[in-house]
Amino acid sequence: MKTTAPLVAACLLFAALPVAAQAPAHAGHDHAAMHGAPAAAASAQLQAAVGGDWRSPANAARDAYRHPLQTLEFFGVQPQQTVVEITPGGGWYAEILAPYLRGHGHYVAAVVDPMALPAGSGRNYQQRTRDGLEKKFAAAPALFDKATVVAYDPAAPVLGKPGSADVVLTFRNVHNWRAANQAEGLFRAFFAVLKPGGTLGVVEHRAKGDVAADDKSGYVGQAQVIAMAEAAGFKLQQTSEINANPRDTRDHPNGVWTLPPSNNHDAADAARYKAIGESDRMTLRFVKP
Repeated sequence: MKTTAPLVAACLLFAALPVAAQAPAHAGHDHAAMHGAPAAAASAQLQAAVGGDWRSPANAARDAYRHPLQTLEFFGVQPQQTVVEITPGGGWYAEILAPYLRGHGHYVAAVVDPMALPAGSGRNYQQRTRDGLEKKFAAAPALFDKATVVAYDPAAPVLGKPGSADVVLTFRNVHNWRAANQAEGLFRAFFAVLKPGGTLGVVEHRAKGDVAADDKSGYVGQAQVIAMAEAAGFKLQQTSEINANPRDTRDHPNGVWTLPPSNNHDAADAARYKAIGESDRMTLRFVKP
């Protein structure tokens, strides 16, 4: 990935724009005057990050299904915050969050520690994933030089110092943790790393209702995810239909992986599943009291 002039200019813009933490609170000033400008600046920074020309064209093409601007605004992510993203995979959201947070905040990618797993395909997969993400970061220091990678043991996850994060984000991961009997421990780890008042943002493939523990569809019931978070100590603050897809019938032969981007289906069905698009997803915002 090469650094372009627009990329450098955008990164300089992130550093130059004011943030809410820098806003003076002078007595007698109008509330909107005090808070409107920093909020507008933060919104402009986020829009610039989502629209950045450094993003992979293939990643940007999925914005129509993932709605990153609206989703991150719903989660209230601000440019001065410490944000921990859980298992970011190839860095789809990292391409947005790391530049957005680079000037005043901190982006942390929490990945599975491959050496915490038994030798074999699982360890190899996690090693390839970690290597790919770190290679991506190293190739574009103007974007990722301030980003941090933290490796955790999924059997006993620690994501950072207790109370060190403002926001924890997870995108389409809960079904995997649930299948591996790791979900409860991870939600407790989210709670531990967040500051009081911190935000947990969850996006997950949404089943029509509760599903069995051994369900292989990739979908999870919304009430089930809420119950997991509440059991860890979180309070549900708000839900959103930003990432809803009413065309998704959620009864596909190969589960959620039938749909784009996996497209695990017969070639003859390509048009049908393309018309559906990506999965129906819940978008949940929790707070640590």
